[in-house]
Amino acid sequence: MLHTADWHLGQLFYDYERSFEHQCFLDWLLETLLSEQIDVLLISGDIFDIANPSASSVTQFYNFLARAVQADPQLQIVIIAGNHDSAARLETPRPLLAPFRIHIVGLLQRSTEGVIIYDDLIVPLKDRNGEVCLWCMAIPFLRLGDYPAVPGTDYPYAEGVSALYQEVYAHVLAKKQPGQAVIAMGHLHVQHAEVTDMDKAERQIMGGVECISDKAFHPDIQYVALGHIHKAQRIGGFDHIRYSGSPLPMSFSERGYKHQVLVLEIEAGQRKNLRAIEIPVAVALNRVPQVHRPLEEVLTLLHQLPEETETEKHFWPYLEVRVLLEMPEPALRFKIETALSGKSVRLAKIDVKYPSALAGAVTAEEGAVANSLEQLTPLDLLQKVYQTKYG
Repeated sequence: MLHTADWHLGQLFYDYERSFEHQCFLDWLLETLLSEQIDVLLISGDIFDIANPSASSVTQFYNFLARAVQADPQLQIVIIAGNHDSAARLETPRPLLAPFRIHIVGLLQRSTEGVIIYDDLIVPLKDRNGEVCLWCMAIPFLRLGDYPAVPGTDYPYAEGVSALYQEVYAHVLAKKQPGQAVIAMGHLHVQHAEVTDMDKAERQIMGGVECISDKAFHPDIQYVALGHIHKAQRIGGFDHIRYSGSPLPMSFSERGYKHQVLVLEIEAGQRKNLRAIEIPVAVALNRVPQVHRPLEEVLTLLHQLPEETETEKHFWPYLEVRVLLEMPEPALRFKIETALSGKSVRLAKIDVKYPSALAGAVTAEEGAVANSLEQLTPLDLLQKVYQTKYG
């Protein structure tokens, strides 16, 4: 099996579209599926970056699926919706794709009585001989109300999601035969996961109490293929509970990450040979300078960057410029863009810091005033914000 997630097709990187980078990844992924002789591809949510993706992003996704099943007609693909995906839109082609061994789960289906149809969340996976050897709990991102109600809890979302995983597992056991394994998929935030700047920017549920305990996954589940957190990692010290991470860096905070997919084998109902395969980076992220420095020094460093080459522009690295200012500089972007004229980089971000900023420094008198919102005039608020930012 190969586990990947968080493709975010159609994402803009500081206003630069990334279809070239995504295509490089998809081409590499197709080659890897063949070279590693993958039987099952697991895609754990956030296929697209927005719920209403562009036509070109949708075409890119379905082109990949078509190429994958044409290259290996026995390949099985299981896809769940993430919080960025439109669950209903993602599920629309299910009847068309099912004959090609492509299973998509976006929504929790319910009976006319309102009971969750658990069989819809369970996908049987077969070996090359056509025998069921594995059961996949394919559970998409769960929104408020998608999960069973747990009475008397202070954390209805986390406890409800955990209860759903436990109930789906109980239904799997009714189908499972000796020698068959169970794996799970999810798009959620597990407790103690290490997050990136982009993960922190995600809209949280109910004030951030959406973190799910790793105890939601029964210990007999052989592998848990997670999406949602962009940094690849194992959870809770368990080697088999994994975030694959995003295949492309989503922000400059991910410059040092090794982006990867995870590959493992299931033999006689047991997990073995779990390993990561690093994804080659198509477009680099550069930072000049590495630490914030005064503007004149920064401009000198920018002038020293290599001149434009004949390399196609979609290979040019993205650039973050870090500047230390004593006061606001209205012409900052113009000066930086002028220094970068003729350079083989794409300016993505200007990160400014002010050494004299009194962030968080509030006197007792100011604190007393801040305690009463009614006493703050618009001018008071402007002065406090300005002083905090610029000192």
